[in-house]
Amino acid sequence: MEQRICNSPCLLLFILSCCFLLISFPASVQAYKNYTVGDSLGWYDTLEKPSVNYQKWAAGKSFSLGDFLIFNTDNNHSVIQTYNVTTYKLCDYEDAQEDDTIQWSDANPSSTSPHPVSVAVPLLKEGMTYFFSSDYDGEQCNNGQHLMINVTHGKGLPKSLQNPAEESPGPISQNAGDDESAPDTIVPSNFNNPNEENADSEPSGSVSLSMHWKLKDRTLNGILALLVLFS
Repeated sequence: MEQRICNSPCLLLFILSCCFLLISFPASVQAYKNYTVGDSLGWYDTLEKPSVNYQKWAAGKSFSLGDFLIFNTDNNHSVIQTYNVTTYKLCDYEDAQEDDTIQWSDANPSSTSPHPVSVAVPLLKEGMTYFFSSDYDGEQCNNGQHLMINVTHGKGLPKSLQNPAEESPGPISQNAGDDESAPDTIVPSNFNNPNEENADSEPSGSVSLSMHWKLKDRTLNGILALLVLFS
């Protein structure tokens, strides 16, 4: 009996300490993110912008389902996405399968007056994903215009991206129109989806406060139950 009396306060103190630690740590739930590839340098090869290094840019970033990659480039550079590492290494998608490679924008190498193009690409599949520009017989890709990332599950796909075939555009050619046309923006119809699906979420990289407080409430309820049990 004496041992029980001695251990109960010790056990209660231990449980309270653990609960305090749970309350102190913020929740790790992240909001969907929009990443601008290359930041201010955009999406180009090293012949045009010698300082670009897309693997260095991607290092330390966490890419998840539902995130978007924004490629700021021009109509002399293309955006090809593939899940096939062989296609990626060849810098050529001519023999790629339709179900593993997407041409988000098509370059116009003959253009004498390049104009800006912005391409928004949703991340829809877990695992390794590869991007490159295949123009000039793969010259741009071979000169640094390529990127590979690993996409994790994260929060999973939001509802508006679960049927991409219905909402996301197919490959869009920049050859339509002349060189004097207005700048093109290739954006899926659900580009603002991260904001729509997460109206209560904090900006990119921040925690979800609503989830954080829910976890705290549950922890406090557990503490009260333990206090009643050991009183």
